[in-house]
Amino acid sequence: MKEFPWMAIAREKLGIHEIAGPEADGFIVECLKSTTVGYPENESDEIPWCSAFVNRILQLAGYEGTNSAWARNWLEWGVEADWGNLIVGSIVVLQRGENSGHVGFFVDSNEDSIKLLGGNQHDSVSYAWFPQSRILGIRVPA
Repeated sequence: MKEFPWMAIAREKLGIHEIAGPEADGFIVECLKSTTVGYPENESDEIPWCSAFVNRILQLAGYEGTNSAWARNWLEWGVEADWGNLIVGSIVVLQRGENSGHVGFFVDSNEDSIKLLGGNQHDSVSYAWFPQSRILGIRVPA
């Protein structure tokens, strides 16, 4: 199956997780510092970091991200993907509550769910399944 080149980098980060207490994982902090999140928030892995993870992975692969820690900002990035021909690594934006969101990389889907590789999924970089009803948009590079 065809996939975007950043997926190899994202898979290398599987298992990275938050550190309880005042310490923070170095890669998560690196991700947060790749966005406009300022000090002291960018020194903590206790704040939402899914968008920062996607942003940093794209940067490491040589692509421009959103530089935003706000998941819904990815709805403005690139172009809308063709649902019938999704490429592994397409960026999926999900609804979380009224105004919040979650973002990760498309891996798989079934009749009613979508599997993402993402950051801040169970406080780590991991695979997780989500209901398709939560999808706000799926984006690919322009």
